Amino acid sequence: MNKTALTVLVAFAVAGCASKPAPPAWKSNASDALKGYSDAWLKGNTSIAESEFARARSEIASTGRPDLVAFAELVRCASRVASLEYDECPGFAALASDATAGERAYADYLTGRWQGLDAALLPEQHQAVVRAVPGAATGVLAAIQDPLSRMVAAGALMQAGRIGPADIVLATETASGQGWRRPLLMWLGVAQKRAQAAGDAAEVSRIQRRIDVALPR
Repeated sequence: MNKTALTVLVAFAVAGCASKPAPPAWKSNASDALKGYSDAWLKGNTSIAESEFARARSEIASTGRPDLVAFAELVRCASRVASLEYDECPGFAALASDATAGERAYADYLTGRWQGLDAALLPEQHQAVVRAVPGAATGVLAAIQDPLSRMVAAGALMQAGRIGPADIVLATETASGQGWRRPLLMWLGVAQKRAQAAGDAAEVSRIQRRIDVALPR
């Protein structure tokens, strides 16, 4: 065997030893389904969203790991919070005893239970939100680059009673920029109620025009 052939065979052998097996199908299937769920939910396609979530949960449940299913339930809860649709994350609550400390902290964050919350357990982009001065978190929200994370943070601020006027504007325009009809309509409704309370008829009318355009036909 000549030296060149030997070198090629060694290279292939090393490459074979270094290669990693393909990830199990459930991981990519669940990831795609969770993404499909969030996208459909935020766009207001409820039936598609629920179908995608059921698919994701089924894929993850095939592992028999409650902690992973709990994570999926947090994804669903976060998407609802971004749209100002609050509940106590019942799907996660049923699995909370098997969840990680970080997941339980995130659930508390989403449901407005911030008293005694250890912000260090939260995803990095949400830690500063909890630590911000109530009513003055706009700079913190603007610093969150991912639009969905920003919307979740805004929804959590609203749930915790710490939202400020500029935060509402930022959340509204973030939803608008992404074409997320469901949270956009909810945040426009919040802004309109504020304008009504202030007696600003022109602003109420302007917001109503935006609502009318955004409503599904």
